[in-house]
Amino acid sequence: MLSSTNAITPNGYIRFRDYLQKACGISLSDNKQYLVASRLGKVLEREGYSKIEQLVDALERFGSTKLKEEVINAMTTNETLWFRDTHPFAILKSKVLPEMTAAPLKIWSAASSTGQEPYSISMVIEEFKSARPGVLKAGEKIVATDICTNILQHAKQGEYDSLAIARGLGADLQNRYFDKVNDLTWKIKPHLSSRVDFKYLNLIEPFTVLGKFDVIFCRNVLIYFTVDLKLDILKRMHSSLKPGGYLFLGGSEALSGLSDHFEIVQCHPGIVYKAKAL
Repeated sequence: MLSSTNAITPNGYIRFRDYLQKACGISLSDNKQYLVASRLGKVLEREGYSKIEQLVDALERFGSTKLKEEVINAMTTNETLWFRDTHPFAILKSKVLPEMTAAPLKIWSAASSTGQEPYSISMVIEEFKSARPGVLKAGEKIVATDICTNILQHAKQGEYDSLAIARGLGADLQNRYFDKVNDLTWKIKPHLSSRVDFKYLNLIEPFTVLGKFDVIFCRNVLIYFTVDLKLDILKRMHSSLKPGGYLFLGGSEALSGLSDHFEIVQCHPGIVYKAKAL
């Protein structure tokens, strides 16, 4: 594999950083040359490029869609687990779902990765319906989007190895909501996966086509964007929420400068943001 010293020149790194931000919104800091080299080393070697500038040249040519997709896939972080951070899912079950009784529920998981978040949401809905039958209108829908195409394919299959299953998922839920395919693989049950519709989406592009939502989960993705782009995305998400809809952010993320758009709801523990009418 090419070393960062050989492949990632200062000028080439700046060009690639600018290209990546323009292409998908990911903002790299000044000291991520090693990350770029480690993520793209195989691509550079396969294409026969000794410098990152050559890759940027190829990406900027017309018709580089497949290469662009591969580069974005390589640069996207897809770290996740079941019921990540716990609190958002407890808040969803105890506070948010009891309020969503007027129409069929529609939830957006805006960085769905390998599927653990939207499938966790589906499990919460199932638990709520079992505890309070008839409260939710039939026809709940979870739209799960991501920019990483190969990750989306994995998520659609709904199959996980034993190591992935164990990350945040208790044995009781595993046995209740998954079928064992073989000694190493588990598949989520059809009545849970049927609620989830996986779609490709780049958050820097318009997403009004997705329609209106009761709840949006946008967790652990905005940290990769510039302040201006983050504000733009959050304002557009506000427009995508129904009146009084809820927005969940990651534990290290917070709203700033949008107090006229969202109300902070303290849930002890955890918080959620409720959309205000403009």
